[in-house]
Amino acid sequence: MILTTLCYLERDDEYLMLHRISKKNDVNKDNWIGIGGKFEFGESPEDCLLREAKEETGYTLTSYQLRGVVTFLFNDEEAEYMFLYTANGFEGEPTLCSEGTLEWVKKSEIGKLNLWVGDLIFFKLMDEGHPFFSLKLHYRGDSLCEAVLDGTPMDWEEYLEHS
Repeated sequence: MILTTLCYLERDDEYLMLHRISKKNDVNKDNWIGIGGKFEFGESPEDCLLREAKEETGYTLTSYQLRGVVTFLFNDEEAEYMFLYTANGFEGEPTLCSEGTLEWVKKSEIGKLNLWVGDLIFFKLMDEGHPFFSLKLHYRGDSLCEAVLDGTPMDWEEYLEHS
């Protein structure tokens, strides 16, 4: 089992997005995602969140919220459990990120970026103010084949169509 965090910093009507262009052999290569990463030994989700935010952005988070847990099944690999956060309070000076380019993007423009389809689902859930959720996303290659929200299979294509 793989444990990770992912966080979207919010400022006004924007999210801080990371364009993953720097690492070779990166499953997220050329995609836009939030900041975060894998747990280190002994870390809680919050420990990992705060460490990764500082490492990738230079910011110290001062206000953040756990929005949901996302279970990723990718091909036949080990499951990844991702703790999804948003943060609307942070301080410090931004730094360069070794994993790609950080850019503030208007929330209304997020859907135009190169994203995983599942990311569009949890962005919509967050934007709709959905309470804490559990979302399972099953991928084969780059294709999403199943999405389950709070234990109920969802027609994710129809859900996204009504954005």
